[in-house]
Amino acid sequence: MKMKHTVLHEKHLALNAKMIEYAGYHMPVYYQGISEEHLAVRNHMGIFDVSHMGEILVDGKDALKFVNYLVTNQIIEDTSKVTYALFCYENGTVVDDLLVYVIKPEQILLVVNASNVEKDFEWIKSQSKEFDVNLRNVSESYGQVAIQGPKVIDHIEEILGIEGKDLSFMTYKVAPYMDGYIIMSRTGYTGEDGFEIYGYPSYIEAIWDKAIEIGVVPCGLGARDTLRFEATLPLYGHEIDETINPVEAALNFAVKLDKEHFIGKDALVLYKEQPKRKLVGIELLERNIPRQGYPILKDGKEIGLITTGYLLPTQEKPIASALIEASYAVMGSEVEVLIRNKTVKATIRNRKFYNKNYKK
Repeated sequence: MKMKHTVLHEKHLALNAKMIEYAGYHMPVYYQGISEEHLAVRNHMGIFDVSHMGEILVDGKDALKFVNYLVTNQIIEDTSKVTYALFCYENGTVVDDLLVYVIKPEQILLVVNASNVEKDFEWIKSQSKEFDVNLRNVSESYGQVAIQGPKVIDHIEEILGIEGKDLSFMTYKVAPYMDGYIIMSRTGYTGEDGFEIYGYPSYIEAIWDKAIEIGVVPCGLGARDTLRFEATLPLYGHEIDETINPVEAALNFAVKLDKEHFIGKDALVLYKEQPKRKLVGIELLERNIPRQGYPILKDGKEIGLITTGYLLPTQEKPIASALIEASYAVMGSEVEVLIRNKTVKATIRNRKFYNKNYKK
């Protein structure tokens, strides 16, 4: 099957990016290098092509009611608020995580993971029969960039011609741009301040070109993953999937069990009373890299698996997130990680690997 291209594909090739297949797209994994791009976002600013993400529009008089039925978080009639939420199956495990934008009460934008767009759209359609809504997968019609880092707020007006200081973290506005409009959202997936911008492909090309012109560092999927991991942000297929629920994935803040109803609520209420697994931090006591899927052992018994792990340029020791049996989730206790048939000593720790720098 032929790989899809984002609107910025030719820009990546011109910058000699190392390209890979990801979620059906030909995407840049890095330009200069993952460590260099990670540090650029932590200390300066970087720009990511995230046009592969999925955008689904829910229109109709039942839009707000329907989305509240679909997602774990409470979605209110606030046209400046961005809400992080999850779709769950009836058994409480995760269909996907997403951002919710209430454009107006009768029109809501759902931004979903690139690898799950088709699955999510079909699942949403299958839940819609009792609601007066119209569903559209508009992913191919729009592009998206994320501009992230501590210096972004000083340069965003120069890049867009639009002020950004009026937005706080997890808020957005629809702003005039060129001959139309863009969505400008003070959100991101790095743990830094920054903006995610949605618009027609020609707008996204113009924004990319201007950002590169003023010195914003182009960043690939590699740094996107190391940054989100360090900031303990989940990735579908790692910290969440169809076998993991949001309670054990430490996402209780996005699960409102006092909501009237949402799909999976009953199962999550029951699970929260007696959780069987817990997401914890792991720190290796010797130099090695704890990768996804590596077993965690306690006294020779397998108690869980690594979900994501790295040796990061900003950290002295190799660190990981791991989903383990709840009874073993004791901070400071020693465990072992099985790495290529060799056991490596490690300790269980908190997951505060990095202090997020959001503009509240």
